Amino acid sequence: MRKFMAAVALFGIACGGGESAGDAATEEMDHSEMSAEEHATMGGTGTVHEVQMVLTEDGNYRYVPDALTIKVGDTVRWINVSGGPHNVAFYADSIPGGAADFLGEAMPDQMMPLSGGFMTAPNATYDITFVGAPTGEYGYVCTPHEPMGMVAKLTVEE
Repeated sequence: MRKFMAAVALFGIACGGGESAGDAATEEMDHSEMSAEEHATMGGTGTVHEVQMVLTEDGNYRYVPDALTIKVGDTVRWINVSGGPHNVAFYADSIPGGAADFLGEAMPDQMMPLSGGFMTAPNATYDITFVGAPTGEYGYVCTPHEPMGMVAKLTVEE
């Protein structure tokens, strides 16, 4: 399944050309200047945690941080800093039981189940609010850069 998702992602990059409707929708979701009240109306009740998506100086693709622990109700905001296109994709065998259904509802603009759309614009963001999320470890990847080591882990606690 992982090889299939990587192949689909690479095919999408090769055939995509310019900005897609998914990219535009992702850009519109930039909530970096949202007030606490606005965030709360989206269902988030906790902290907003940021994860940068980067191409490092030594040529590696990374999530920074690549391990993060949050509480149920918190939001994770992934930011396309450099080296895109990037996305956030979970594998069903790398998440807690019941999390696939949760993510199916919580992830905006999915290009396939458990996989967010590609972000190509600098500073584009992708938010997932973990209200009602099952606790446990969520392994995730950047689909186009997984073969180059862009993998990370999110731990959701009570």
